[in-house]
Amino acid sequence: MNTTIEKTALKNAVILISDPLSEEGLQPLREAEGVELKIRTGMTPEELLAAVKDADALLVRSQTQVTREVIEAADNLKIIGRAGVGVDNIDLEAATERGIIVVNAPDGNTNSAAEHTIAMMTALARNIPQAFVSLKEGKWDRKKFVGVELKEKTLGIVGLGRIGAEVARRAKGQRMSVIAYDPFLTEERAKEMGIAVGTLDEVVAAADFITVHTPLMKETRHLINADRFAKMKDGVRIINCARGGIINEDDLYDAIESGKVAGAALDVFETEPFVGHRLLDLPQVIATPHLGASTIEAQESVAIDVGRDVVRFFGGNPVRNPVNMPSVSREVLAKIGPFFDLAEDLGAFISHLADKPLTEVNIRYAGDLAEFDVRPLTRNALKGILKRNLGTHVNDVNAKFLADSIGIGVSEHKTTQSKGFQHLITVEVKAGDETHSVSGTLLNGLGERIVKVDDYVVDVVPAGHLLLIKHKDQPGAIGRVGTLLAEENINIATMQVGRSAAGGDAIMMITVDNEVKPEEVSRLLEIEDIHAVRTIDL
Repeated sequence: MNTTIEKTALKNAVILISDPLSEEGLQPLREAEGVELKIRTGMTPEELLAAVKDADALLVRSQTQVTREVIEAADNLKIIGRAGVGVDNIDLEAATERGIIVVNAPDGNTNSAAEHTIAMMTALARNIPQAFVSLKEGKWDRKKFVGVELKEKTLGIVGLGRIGAEVARRAKGQRMSVIAYDPFLTEERAKEMGIAVGTLDEVVAAADFITVHTPLMKETRHLINADRFAKMKDGVRIINCARGGIINEDDLYDAIESGKVAGAALDVFETEPFVGHRLLDLPQVIATPHLGASTIEAQESVAIDVGRDVVRFFGGNPVRNPVNMPSVSREVLAKIGPFFDLAEDLGAFISHLADKPLTEVNIRYAGDLAEFDVRPLTRNALKGILKRNLGTHVNDVNAKFLADSIGIGVSEHKTTQSKGFQHLITVEVKAGDETHSVSGTLLNGLGERIVKVDDYVVDVVPAGHLLLIKHKDQPGAIGRVGTLLAEENINIATMQVGRSAAGGDAIMMITVDNEVKPEEVSRLLEIEDIHAVRTIDL
């Protein structure tokens, strides 16, 4: 895979703009010397293939689909700019393979989205849309639309990234109490912000208003569901201006109908355009058509950010918001490239071991790897650690930035002493009073291996569905686990056992053919001498 990016001088650069951008966003490009702007919006896929052939840069919003076919049709393309946060419409793998850097504007709509969340919460509390409709119908019904104040209410925030943090600051200005859940939110950071921190269940139980600001992925789909609604206060109000699918819409409907939820304000939906759904028939629901980033300022900001990054790139300067793999020399890539997947898999594995927010990540390189610049491997390990909770937008480039932004310290260590291995990577994480580590290597002809988990020596392929079971080293423990898995029709592919001492603590590392469900984990925990069970999907 060629990930070397050749930066060129800003001279005779052809920049194709295929989606509408604000004039303010175009200004940095117009002011740059040696740029030829080609503004061609609304092209058919066939027209795009022809237009991109000679382009040095391609700037898009969400409409243009930058597929592998488009990327392979571009003979000179060096950079793709997305004027917005997501890059779902860009084939990142194809761009990386061709040595094309992709940039976006992750901060441009933060303020807009936070303001829209507060606006929706206020409108929900005071029944503003419903009262306006009633007034338009010629009615003057003040008693029907009595609302509630935000002052001295508790706002529960699920996900405290950039937007969630901005919402917290604004809510405090409304004299609300704020409690937040985020896998990476520490007590120290919460104290600095003047907010409380809790588990997800603690947050939803304490809040009068709940707003979600997490990415949508496997772990967060239907995060707010019937079980969570049951744990909430009666009369709670729900806001979602993040991603459709975080809240189970059918369960929300039932919770409103039952009176458990007093109302909901929704800007995003599982299926968009969102029309004809029974949620919209409920008078307690207010909604907007995905307007979180739809302000003049946000549209200008994302376009300006991307335009400036393109100018920086062609001027030979580092871009500020890269999305895919940065430049690496061919020499370094040849030496460390085979370890990219191992580093990420070790990070993904260890992300399942800590129950508390991470505060520190230490990555140790031993043996031959100590001779090289291993920073790309460190980024890959961080990517594996963070993706489980932050989503697929985490990549090799922004992983370190994201770790810094949420207060995770990252250190890198090298030693030629590799305990008998030619090369060894160890990823250690600290979370509160917990410390966990995992070590891995590449075996010639056999691929990746995890060789140590915490203090236990194992030999495990980091792939597929894994079960990590901590137990007391007693006769029959393995048999009881095997019997239960058989009863659940779960086939064991491999099993490794490690122990500290005979009769002491031990672990089982089991590879199974299919995903283990929560209810099956609960059954495993009922077995005598089983201390903990973790499911790990790689």
